Amino acid sequence: MSDSKAFIAGCFGHRLTAEERDFFAAERPWGFILFGRNIGSAQQVADLVAELKEAGGRPTTPVFVDQEGGRVQRLRPPLAPNYPPAADLGRLHETDAPAAQRAAWLQGRLIAHDLAGYGFNADCLPCLDVPAPGAHSVIGSRAYSPDPAIAATLGRAAADGLRAGGLLPVMKHIPGHGRGNADSHLEMPVVEASFGELEASDFRPFVELRSLPAAMTAHLLYRAIDPERPATLSPVVIDTVIRGAIGFEGLLMSDDMSMKALRGDIGDLSRAALQAGCDLALHCNGDMDEMKKVAHAAPPLAGAALRRAEAAEQIIADGGEPADEPALRAEFHALIADLV
Repeated sequence: MSDSKAFIAGCFGHRLTAEERDFFAAERPWGFILFGRNIGSAQQVADLVAELKEAGGRPTTPVFVDQEGGRVQRLRPPLAPNYPPAADLGRLHETDAPAAQRAAWLQGRLIAHDLAGYGFNADCLPCLDVPAPGAHSVIGSRAYSPDPAIAATLGRAAADGLRAGGLLPVMKHIPGHGRGNADSHLEMPVVEASFGELEASDFRPFVELRSLPAAMTAHLLYRAIDPERPATLSPVVIDTVIRGAIGFEGLLMSDDMSMKALRGDIGDLSRAALQAGCDLALHCNGDMDEMKKVAHAAPPLAGAALRRAEAAEQIIADGGEPADEPALRAEFHALIADLV
């Protein structure tokens, strides 16, 4: 993987086109990500994931998906069961903390089982954002709890479940999306809270889970930290907060560079994210013209970014532990039976 470049790519449809195969062979993205537009039949998904791994040139080429449960779940029945949103597990924690922790672990483990069956080896979970009153609903039920300690506890359980199933977990959206006043898919959210307020709440789950292997940035402007640049593009946020106050030393990928929170040429934006301290630029929409710009902006992985990428990929290489999936699923359904 030493010649892989510092970006993660999407693709447009259900199979790779000849142009995409040639592009990936030439530009060598470190990994890939799939979305709902890429999901058809079970065999088709498995074939596409296998094509992407072949394009990456390594059996451990990371292939990501957002499979959280609730409204963010790219694989749906009959390809994978629906799972409750994180907030439901948070509500369970209020009445039975051990049951909620076990349910969060089981959900991670069962999602890993579902995804691994198609060849996926990485999941953008857990969502550690701490929702604040009055914030935009884009996070909403994706968050475990407004209590940062509960968010950390359940997020850790979910990440441990994924790892037990051989998948690389990616915590998001560091350093915290819960106060966002807009949907970053559409426009730039601005956070007015002081550094002290953020440190007391938003940052805390990420501090607790700072030893996780990978994280995804938030496209948010934290006015008290960097009034000009969102976290993804801010060397101040990445150095002072993510690497400093939070103490995260793992692989840092951007959120999707094609989201409308970021304005400007996507090549320039990708270059800025990487220069700010992101290890990888994530580009999801499969638009070839945009991908070419991202690839042009992305250097070969080297130095600390390469070491972090290798450590993350080692988790994929290590694989998972065998499990009695029917028994785990029955236990999970018993625990969440009242979550309606």
